[in-house]
Amino acid sequence: MDVRTCKSCGRLFNYLSGEPLCSACRDVNEKKFVEVKEYIREHRNAPIKQVSEECEVSIKQLERWVRQERLEFSKDSGVMFYCSSCGEPIQSGTMCEKCKNSMASTLSGLINKPKAPEVHKKQHESDKMRFLKK
Repeated sequence: MDVRTCKSCGRLFNYLSGEPLCSACRDVNEKKFVEVKEYIREHRNAPIKQVSEECEVSIKQLERWVRQERLEFSKDSGVMFYCSSCGEPIQSGTMCEKCKNSMASTLSGLINKPKAPEVHKKQHESDKMRFLKK
């Protein structure tokens, strides 16, 4: 059992996965996420600071949701994030499509695919099946 302290409220809780938040704070966080998502739908060109102030969510949390590919700001909003590999502007996530594809092909090339063993067995006289006569 992995017991941790909630990052938000400081209570101890049984940690399973994801952000280190207790179930109560996780529920509040998800409600805030839904509120932010609706606000962005209604105000497509809102800058990140305005979204943060209107929804009472930190800019850091908004950036975290964008990096997790849960949120995406429109190109007209002026909110820009950059690929962690090449620096190209991206709408969400941590890497652009080109870098994602490059990494995927590199990783797939590193994985050794199991090969079927080649069987080169010479059949000897002693390997043949024998029948007993009755």
